[in-house]
Amino acid sequence: MHTPAITGSGVFTPSETITNAELVKAFNNYVDLYNAENADEIASGTLEAKAYSSEEFILKSSGIEQRYVIDKTGILDPKVMHPRFAQRKDDEPSLMAEISVKAARQALENAQRNVDEIDLVICAASNMERAYPAIAVEMQDLLGINGFAFDMNVACSSATFGIQAASDMIRSGSVRKALVINPEICSAHLEWRDRDCHFIFGDVATAVLLEREEDAASSYFQVKSTRCATVFSNNIRNNNGFLRRTRPAGMADRRDMQFMQNGRKVFKEVLPMVSAHIAAHMADEGVGADDLKRLWLHQANKTMNDFIGRKVLGRTPEPAEQPNILQDYANTSSAGSIIAFSKYSNDLAPGDKGLICSFGAGYSVGSVLVERKG
Repeated sequence: MHTPAITGSGVFTPSETITNAELVKAFNNYVDLYNAENADEIASGTLEAKAYSSEEFILKSSGIEQRYVIDKTGILDPKVMHPRFAQRKDDEPSLMAEISVKAARQALENAQRNVDEIDLVICAASNMERAYPAIAVEMQDLLGINGFAFDMNVACSSATFGIQAASDMIRSGSVRKALVINPEICSAHLEWRDRDCHFIFGDVATAVLLEREEDAASSYFQVKSTRCATVFSNNIRNNNGFLRRTRPAGMADRRDMQFMQNGRKVFKEVLPMVSAHIAAHMADEGVGADDLKRLWLHQANKTMNDFIGRKVLGRTPEPAEQPNILQDYANTSSAGSIIAFSKYSNDLAPGDKGLICSFGAGYSVGSVLVERKG
């Protein structure tokens, strides 16, 4: 048996940002258009008028101040309200693979590794650009990696589930080095016309390199233990898919073809599940609250993270103990905890322990307990 280690990480951040002020202006312009176009139905009571959003509402609800996106022009156009990406030919790189390669190369450089040393590529993300061929195999080809690759989707928990899958293969000896990549083009599955969620997501790609501990070139994080859990729930759902055209009205502009959630039920049900999951994982590994130097949590909502931090540590965490990045990136699905890990881990000293945790639709939760070495 071999011990897995995280030896490198990378984050690709798009160049375009949307502030809350920009988003609110576009959304409220859309509301004006919608209410005017449906004035008769609204007046008769057969249709409900849409309400304005506000910067204060967004910040209070989420803690988000801005988000990075690949295309902002379509999102901010009140007559479009979604990103617009150019159609690519089959012999061109897909958008997901393109941004993934940028994050992967950062992770390789960070770990002082070359592509010819990698055995495995996992594309772990909440949505795939196509059903097949696997995005991971395309990434593998673009990077020039031998070995094998596959896609996996556990929604917002995909990154930690991917780390567990790679770690298990390293432990067993079936691979020596693996890239787990999380390309999240969340702007494409968000319903920007829905006041309750139009501010939630942003775009990004992250990557981590895992390898056998004895192969690590410099300082690294030993993966001490991983744990995953799932419980089925419809409270976070997206009904889009390849069967859509086979069903009545399948091609309609239906609300359920984008991200949907029952936020209140998610808060009520996910928070206890995640807190108990982390507590049990730590207890089984003999790690107490005082032993944990850092929590890198899924960046969905500041209130959720604050609640989990208090439950896990038994007190209000210091900002450095539980770093948040969602104020800048918004919710980036599976990539959020990896952004936090990549940006806020270098200061830990040898022997310091931390925990990466992501959670979301499924319901799903994954946790990775690590210790700084070297």
